[in-house]
Amino acid sequence: MAHRAAIRSIERVVGETAPLQDPQVAAAGIRMMLEAGSVLVLTGAGVSTDSGIPDYRGPKGSLLRHRPMTYQEFQHEPSARHRYWARSFVGWRHMAQASPNPIHQRLAQWEAQGRISGIVTQNVDGLHVAAGSLNVIPLHGDLQQISCLNCGALEDRKHLDARLHEANPGYLERVDLDPSLVNPDGDVSLDDAHVAEFHMVGCLVCGSQALKPNVVYFGENVPAERKVRLKAMEARSASLLVIGSSLAVMSGYKLLLDARNAGKPVGLINGGPTRGDAKADFRWRSNIAEALDILEEPVDGAVRRPM
Repeated sequence: MAHRAAIRSIERVVGETAPLQDPQVAAAGIRMMLEAGSVLVLTGAGVSTDSGIPDYRGPKGSLLRHRPMTYQEFQHEPSARHRYWARSFVGWRHMAQASPNPIHQRLAQWEAQGRISGIVTQNVDGLHVAAGSLNVIPLHGDLQQISCLNCGALEDRKHLDARLHEANPGYLERVDLDPSLVNPDGDVSLDDAHVAEFHMVGCLVCGSQALKPNVVYFGENVPAERKVRLKAMEARSASLLVIGSSLAVMSGYKLLLDARNAGKPVGLINGGPTRGDAKADFRWRSNIAEALDILEEPVDGAVRRPM
């Protein structure tokens, strides 16, 4: 049942649910939120596309060519895990080279200025922290850490990568990687022949090859401790601003529902429609980097919150 629910989440199509809002109205409303301070920011894959990491559901999103593996597949199918690690070993080259872009840097600046109370990110690339943001909750985890499904031991991804290099001499040179085909979860499509010749290594503690990136897969629950931190961050925030997410996944969409139930203003900045358009006070359809630049420009007048 969890696997079927995960597939439905992956395949969810986000369409138009509300009329477009005047960009000036949306910008002025979101600017008011930022001036009031204590804005909780939720970011999605659209924030990292300018760092060379593709999104899932955009016009060139990875879902057009690739279905992410569900947690149930990864947990119970050794062949699926082997396929993931072969593809991840190749894709990691690109992910490891990604660096924060002006969007990440702007959000870190806003945190330092007290405009935002913190960032909840659906991304697993670690770029918010690399940009200097301090109060960050990686809702879906971080690719930088590996855990063993058998004994729970943890290992740094760079250390695992070095071991995979030793076990697979010349492998990367035999794979012609197109960086545009790297997926947001760090892997890349490979043919069966390349997958078959890949050699996986075992856990440093128990030897098991059931190693998993410490991220939340489709069909997997967000850890309870992370939910507790998230609730505390929501409680001390005055409003919610969603940037670069279609909110197709429930873990992110729930933050919007929580904000609405608490009577807090909600703003959206995204390049396409989102699942929360009909519930947001301010919805700005825009290139994200350009929108954040505009928010730094002073404008005259004020906008009342829509009824």
